[in-house]
Amino acid sequence: MIRKKFITVITIVCVCCAASLLNATTIPAGTTLAVQTASSISSQDPVGRSFAAKIDQDVVVKGTVVLKAGTKAFGKIKSSRANPRKSEPLTLELTSVSVNGRNVTIKTNSVQPGSPTRTARQAQYGHTAGTLTVTPGTKMQFQLAAPLNL
Repeated sequence: MIRKKFITVITIVCVCCAASLLNATTIPAGTTLAVQTASSISSQDPVGRSFAAKIDQDVVVKGTVVLKAGTKAFGKIKSSRANPRKSEPLTLELTSVSVNGRNVTIKTNSVQPGSPTRTARQAQYGHTAGTLTVTPGTKMQFQLAAPLNL
């Protein structure tokens, strides 16, 4: 009797595992993720500061929508002008997307959302003039640098 229950439990666990593997999806590297920012970002913000965004267009793999428009996404500032000794252009990258209530880590290329004006002297020394502000609702495109397993 105990053996029969044990076999039944093992069978149920195997079926659940197989079903979850069948539903697993991989978004290939190089896939474009179009996002719309949900928070303000400034070229004066410190490196590492996170920002919120949402997927702007459905992401489709083999004819199936795997990430719906409106899915929450999060990113971080990779470089900025916050440190006056190391003034670099504002560069952003996505770090995760929210899928079924859990954040899934992603790796994307870096994006520079625009560039403020430069004087000749600043261009010579690699500095930029002015502060660049990315307002909520700004659209950007990132590409997956590594496959994303959902």
